[in-house]
Amino acid sequence: MWPCAVLARRLPARPATASSPRPSLLFLSLLLLPRQPPRRSSPPSPPFPHSPFPPKNKHLYTMGLLSLGTPMPWSEAKKYADHVRAHGIIQFLNLWEATKDSQKDNLLWGDEIEYMVVSYDEEKKTARLSLRVWEILEELAKQEEDARLDPSKKLLVDSSWHPEYGRYMLEGTPGEPYMGLPRDLLAVERNMKLRRELACKFMKPNEVPITLTSYPRLGCAGEGLDPHHDPHGPAARSLFVPDDIINAHVRFPTLTANIRRRRGSKVAINMPIFHDKNTPKPFIDPTIPTFNDYPEDKNAIEEGAALPDHIYMDAMAFGMGCCCLQITFQAVNVEEARKIYDQMAPLGPIMLALTAAAPIYRGYLSDVDCRWNVIAQSVDDRTEEERGLKPLKESKYRIAKSRYDSIDSYISNDPKNRPEYNDIPLVYDKDIYKKLSENGIDDLLARHISHLFIRDPLVIFHELLNVDDNESTDHFENLQSTNWQTMRFKPPPSKTSPIGWRVEFRSMEIQLTDFENAAFAIFIVLVTRAVLSFNSNFYIPISKVDENMKVAHHRNAVLDEKFHFRKQIFPQSRPGTPAAGTPSGSPKVSNATLPRVAALNQGQGQGQANLSAGLDLSDEYELMTINEIINGNPAKGFPGLLGLVNNYLNTLNIDIETRCEISKYLELIKKRANGTLMTAASWMRQFVQNHPDYKQDSVVTEKINYDLVKMVEKINKGEVQVPELLGNFSV
Repeated sequence: MWPCAVLARRLPARPATASSPRPSLLFLSLLLLPRQPPRRSSPPSPPFPHSPFPPKNKHLYTMGLLSLGTPMPWSEAKKYADHVRAHGIIQFLNLWEATKDSQKDNLLWGDEIEYMVVSYDEEKKTARLSLRVWEILEELAKQEEDARLDPSKKLLVDSSWHPEYGRYMLEGTPGEPYMGLPRDLLAVERNMKLRRELACKFMKPNEVPITLTSYPRLGCAGEGLDPHHDPHGPAARSLFVPDDIINAHVRFPTLTANIRRRRGSKVAINMPIFHDKNTPKPFIDPTIPTFNDYPEDKNAIEEGAALPDHIYMDAMAFGMGCCCLQITFQAVNVEEARKIYDQMAPLGPIMLALTAAAPIYRGYLSDVDCRWNVIAQSVDDRTEEERGLKPLKESKYRIAKSRYDSIDSYISNDPKNRPEYNDIPLVYDKDIYKKLSENGIDDLLARHISHLFIRDPLVIFHELLNVDDNESTDHFENLQSTNWQTMRFKPPPSKTSPIGWRVEFRSMEIQLTDFENAAFAIFIVLVTRAVLSFNSNFYIPISKVDENMKVAHHRNAVLDEKFHFRKQIFPQSRPGTPAAGTPSGSPKVSNATLPRVAALNQGQGQGQANLSAGLDLSDEYELMTINEIINGNPAKGFPGLLGLVNNYLNTLNIDIETRCEISKYLELIKKRANGTLMTAASWMRQFVQNHPDYKQDSVVTEKINYDLVKMVEKINKGEVQVPELLGNFSV
């Protein structure tokens, strides 16, 4: 979600210059984070005995990262759900009226990197999750504040740090947004490396920040945490993980408990087991413990929550404890933000499969490669009625998805967005839709907002129940920021904020090295620039995006599956001369003006040149491999996303050295898509299966986990070469 380089050769927006002032650290924090309520002067009493507010770390809360207050348990919060919704809509309307015409000159964008802090026990050969992150965050926050007060230290501490759901997790972003110049892209990897180095400064000699999407043995019995804590606790009531693993801020255990209470049971996460030669059939997990402390303890076995042939997990930590790579863009105006939202939405599943990096859960090899469904199930607060398991009586709606899932509708007023593309029934609050419409919000955006507002607010602070709707957006953000979808459409934080309308791209998995994370961040930004420059069209029916999300989870989907994708991504125009996309990795530089769209589109018209409005939508898209989507299909004249990106780069004034450096990152994308290089998920699966301790039974032991984490650390440091994962690229 944070800052990186901007490639904003905007058409027609004014490009940034070398002398353009860079936004402050405060500006960056506002750009990338949802607006948080003001802090209290003193911390509240902890609602859960295992989640105390850490007195040493009060400094963190002065940074405006999280608010302090007294959270309501669900029995109380549900009484105020309509109050929060009603005032949230008023706040949105006030914000809309003040910012709907806001115009920005330059693109701002950036990445968010999430780390797990691992603690090694070299004698026992174990790798554990360190629960000491609050101490590390405190030191990083002090360093960040020192840099703010002393400009001479800014370049040495060009980063910003934030807590995450897990007490073993760090979230790092660059200290300032990147903006303006193509060569700024080359700062992305350098800044990612800097962040890792800064985090290491405050770690013990046996600790290391690792970029793993899911920790392979989270929830396993044994010495998996440092310090050790036995499972269970009043917030999650998990059979596998303790509440001590949850961020100590009162918001997080309250969120965990209120999801469970609203749902009426613990969350039930089931990932299919990978059946190896010696894996039992059916697989019935023998490691599920039995407790009799809470009513929910019987969910797993007695009530059938743990499915045969699946890896069962029962707590929010298994999902929200995953790490990812997210990108946030600030658009020129609200209409451009809506366009980026729509055009990038079909790429969510594609990039999920291409960045697949999560094949192991709770000590077992799974038959999926991605984290998304794990997180979706981990925060699924829907009641049995909302899930369609019982007739509607107490609940108001049947809701098809978890609040963490793919988007449900396109929102742009772009003429290319035909009504037929929003082809799944959208459940939305009719009264809220009516209020929005009566206040000038157009149909598509009104449906989007009123769809988000069918959810209940999960954490309400007593101190923030009654706020000034003209000044605050707390109630709006309460619901907006807990709809975790593949894309997020984000208004300015306040009516007077210098920050504009933003879009967040959320599907990608974190990669093992800074080089890979930089490559995917740069690629996504270049795609958005190319889309706006060439007026590209990625629309397919939303139902097909949903199908793609399901397929993206499959083992080795990047090579073995096909995805629905639009056949013709350029608008039809006047005839032109042929111009295929420049091959990925080409250092060719062009100072030409924007190439005619028709020239780029040459060859795509074979058999489908006249996609008129009356034609069946099924003729607009077809099943493609990810290799075709990314690298193109010359036989069909389809340029692929890399062809699109390279043609965009050809329109910019870029020196040869910069273009060659950018091409290295694009070459990684090309080779991941065509199978020359493995995804992280495939590489991890292979590592486990080739380990001498592996018994072909799907079990990832403590020793295998230790060796895997050690290898990931060495790869990122460049101490070992892994050509099947990284080829000859230097990390």
